[in-house]
Amino acid sequence: MCKFVISGGQALKGELTVSGSKNAALPIIAAAILAEGPCTIENIPDIADVQSMLDILRKLGADIDELGNNTIRIDAAKVASHEATFDLVSTLRGSYYLIGAFLARFGRAIVSLPGGCKLGTRPIDQHLKGFQALGVDVEEAYGKVTANAVSEDGLLRANNIYLDVVSVGATINLMLAACKAVGQTVIENCAREPHVVDVANFLNSMGAKIRGAGTDIIKITGVPRLHGVEMYSIIPDQIEAGTYMIAAAATGGDVTIRNIIPRHQESLTAKLQEMNIGVEEGEDWIRIYDSGKVSVANVKTLPYPGFPTDMQPQITVLLSQADGTSKITESVTDFRFQYTEELKRMGADITVNGKMAMVSGPKCLKGTIVRTPDLRGGAALVIAALMAEGDTVIQDVQIIDRGYDNIVGKLRHVGARIERVEDDN
Repeated sequence: MCKFVISGGQALKGELTVSGSKNAALPIIAAAILAEGPCTIENIPDIADVQSMLDILRKLGADIDELGNNTIRIDAAKVASHEATFDLVSTLRGSYYLIGAFLARFGRAIVSLPGGCKLGTRPIDQHLKGFQALGVDVEEAYGKVTANAVSEDGLLRANNIYLDVVSVGATINLMLAACKAVGQTVIENCAREPHVVDVANFLNSMGAKIRGAGTDIIKITGVPRLHGVEMYSIIPDQIEAGTYMIAAAATGGDVTIRNIIPRHQESLTAKLQEMNIGVEEGEDWIRIYDSGKVSVANVKTLPYPGFPTDMQPQITVLLSQADGTSKITESVTDFRFQYTEELKRMGADITVNGKMAMVSGPKCLKGTIVRTPDLRGGAALVIAALMAEGDTVIQDVQIIDRGYDNIVGKLRHVGARIERVEDDN
């Protein structure tokens, strides 16, 4: 167990580079199970969730070579099991992608229900509904999902699927399951996030036939075999990029964030400009700089291309410095406001009522001891500590490690006074 000790009040200045997307890497690693040959993947983020997914594949029999420079080679030829037990998946929400991958490869799957951040129920009913439409008998009981293709040949059968709610996880999982199904599957009301497109591109590089990723209708023509991939590069992590953008703004700094896709940040960039934050864009970089007082703004989280729920805690910290009252409406995830109790201990003025929070400022935040409630809430606490007076101790930072590659080193590179130390408590 480790903690961060952060001395605040230092404006961040300089350049840092964003790692590969966590939310793309997890399903892409699962998708490698489908290949009849090795897959070489670069721009893999060195984070705890990715290491957990790789460990699962190793225990299932896959050969995984770490080639350096955030590049790995996965050969899943020896994977013979279609079961992932609780001890393998208990800490990893993204482990549900194994269901779709197992179904496509074996026609059956037994996967314990996933772990991850405690952000409400986050049911997988849309996943299961889609699998059933593809000719799968699904049972959810005793903490696990058991799924079997009903056809005699063990193959899934294409169908039209309408998602009742926009779900990134269900969209990706159904793409995985349907890419070897017999016929053409049409999925409507799909998620449009960049990592959905990235997973589709990876599958297509293996020989899949997927069209429409990035729109609300995806068409998948099943193929009998998928081959290995010589080299595939994962897209940059838009949430990591956004976190550093807000950290620069919150500290009154001047930071250029590189290895990003600016259009993926458009909802955040527009909101920062509305809040009077300086923004400059290039082909693969964004510069954030101080341009005066922070203005109030109202934020409502929405599926992409709307404002991301994973950026809501971070921008709330920044809004605590705005002159006036801002309203944040969370329309995507339950229990996303757990972090606000920790921010209030630092001096923030936040009132939460259900899925809405009112933030009044500007408030001078002061360092204290806080605990990481979840991944993105932990990132928000890091930002708050960077701008606070005095020293802040953030406990349970292994949760932050699930989604941020070398956060201490990157922040120190732009002037942050942050250290990782062992937590004796």
